[in-house]
Amino acid sequence: MLLVVLSRTLDLARKRLATLFASGWGYMLLLVLLNVAISSALMPAEGFTTGSYMMEPIVEGTETAEREAALRLLAVIANLLAGFSIGVAYLRRILLGRREFPLAFGARNFRVAWKLAVLALFGVLILLPLVLIAGVLVPLLGPFGIFALVAAPFVALMLVQRISLVLPAAALDDDMTFKESWALTRGIGWALAVAALVITLLAGLGVWIWSLVLMVLGALVSDMGALAQVRSALFPMGAMVIVTWLFASLHTTAYALARERFAAQAGLKAAELAEAEVRRRKATRETAARAVDAVRGLSDKRRG
Repeated sequence: MLLVVLSRTLDLARKRLATLFASGWGYMLLLVLLNVAISSALMPAEGFTTGSYMMEPIVEGTETAEREAALRLLAVIANLLAGFSIGVAYLRRILLGRREFPLAFGARNFRVAWKLAVLALFGVLILLPLVLIAGVLVPLLGPFGIFALVAAPFVALMLVQRISLVLPAAALDDDMTFKESWALTRGIGWALAVAALVITLLAGLGVWIWSLVLMVLGALVSDMGALAQVRSALFPMGAMVIVTWLFASLHTTAYALARERFAAQAGLKAAELAEAEVRRRKATRETAARAVDAVRGLSDKRRG
């Protein structure tokens, strides 16, 4: 099942990269403009030493430290909002064939947002006690405690993945509950968790490659001026697009796979019911035929 999830996810991401840009180009453009504006507001006199305002260290104790921190927090929130809005458009284009307005934002986006927040909170609430218990076991059980400490994040991730189908469901206006997501992912929770780990590593690799590309471009332009601000803005924008692309592909695959399994099970049950109904009708006809034969036999005897 793990190979099925991973192969489908990577194949979908590879084949639908153009779909990602076709459905989310409006938010991508908005991300660039937003990050350029924040870059121009945060750009120091000597230029960005790290290439992007998002990676620039904040000097504590300065007059502008609080302002820089607030602007970065605003940038993180705005990038996240735009990121999952791209994911919503991407999902709807793939699974529903919808070609919506480039900046479509409505109730479904808020549903995805609060369910994403619930998943993050659930993950933290699961992870903290697991880490505490494993930390207590380390001095008592040695290697077993260390194994439990290492396994704790994976267990938390697996449990989160079991209820994560509510995200693509919300994007598709499917009123799936956390309980239904838990039921639909029965038997594939570990596969989704390992797939999520692999996708996380691939996303990290993609962001690192993107940063290298921007570093090469940075060597060709000045550390000051409009080009430097654009390069600074492209890092968080590109990182968000890469993460959205890979994780939206994973969630699309997981949702479709779970629905396929449900449809197969429902179809099997329907077939079984139909077969039972055929057997019942056949038995009824045979019983009726025997009754008719018995009546006919009784009538023949009377005539005789």
